[in-house]
Amino acid sequence: MNMRTRSSAIICTLGLVASLALTAASAEERDSRRSAARSTDAATFARAAKIALTHVATARNPTAGAAGPGGTLWIAERAGTVRVLGAQGLGEPVLDISAETTTDGERGLLGIAFDHARAHLYISYTNLEGTSTIDEFAVRKGRLRPETRRTVLTQTQPYSNHNGGDIKFGPDGYLYIAFGDGGAGGDPHGNGQNLDTLLGKLLRIDPRGGTPYAIPADNPFVDDANARDEIWAYGLRNPWRFSFDSRTGDLLIGDVGQNDWEEIDWAPARSDGGENYGWSQMEGNHPFRGGTEPANHVRPVHEYARTGLGCSVTGGFVYRGSAIPALRGQYVFSDYCDGTIRSLALKNGKVTAVNDLVVNGGEVISFVEGRAGELYVLALGGNIARIDPA
Repeated sequence: MNMRTRSSAIICTLGLVASLALTAASAEERDSRRSAARSTDAATFARAAKIALTHVATARNPTAGAAGPGGTLWIAERAGTVRVLGAQGLGEPVLDISAETTTDGERGLLGIAFDHARAHLYISYTNLEGTSTIDEFAVRKGRLRPETRRTVLTQTQPYSNHNGGDIKFGPDGYLYIAFGDGGAGGDPHGNGQNLDTLLGKLLRIDPRGGTPYAIPADNPFVDDANARDEIWAYGLRNPWRFSFDSRTGDLLIGDVGQNDWEEIDWAPARSDGGENYGWSQMEGNHPFRGGTEPANHVRPVHEYARTGLGCSVTGGFVYRGSAIPALRGQYVFSDYCDGTIRSLALKNGKVTAVNDLVVNGGEVISFVEGRAGELYVLALGGNIARIDPA
């Protein structure tokens, strides 16, 4: 009786082990199939979305650009000039404020944007005192009218780095302005989490609604006596480049990290604002110097470590052009130090794939979206290139 019981137990045990082994093998096979499928998908995407960078012009330290009247492309140069890209390259400056800017540290002419009617051009620059300044110019029949210049907003900058400076008009017609935390290192003044300063924030204003501007009534902090009304989102270290998806209206921000992590943040078009992206309690998904993750922290949709060549994320655009169908709907970005052009496949605010587009843009400082949705890459050394199918 004992022998039979022991034998039965052994047989049952062997059966269980075999069953577990089969289960494990099945799991391994499933994982292997998923991995193979991902590899196949990546290989298929790489073939379909093969790109090349076509040189179209050389600028003097280009920093930003915007689609202008009549399908033109306007390019900002760091020292303070704006030039229009034509068939023969860049023309003579249509604006020159180089006598009013400073280019020490990370300063200079840092951003330009047109309103939706292309009736006004806005520039973002640091003046001779290092103060971030947003100015407006009227545009008539495609020509800038210097005599209409007026200052919309200023912000004192305590240091010469992390000034941000990007500007864009959102789908709602309001002007969004990105300011870094003010500089130095580690956010010494705690500006990222301080709602009583414009530093370390993404702002939202109506530049034509008041003197010098109006606050949209639905900004998230208009009823908070302890917060600045202009703030749309906060907890940003140096949101050097941000953009709106021209089809969905979703917001994407490339926020430059401190020492370890670069991040890309996302907010849906339906957002009411008020997002806290965590800095300086957090660097990406990671507590910064013993920080505590805020309860309302909105984690990045993508981060990458500074373990390779990357050191400073350069945010781009969701591609909505027609030249490269396989790339359509993907967020294209790069890194100033690494220069590799990459893309994120996104679904409902989640990254489903990170793709290496296997081209290098050099010191990629910015991307520009043309009127037809095609993208241009600006390298600080001067190269302006269009992303074309290879």
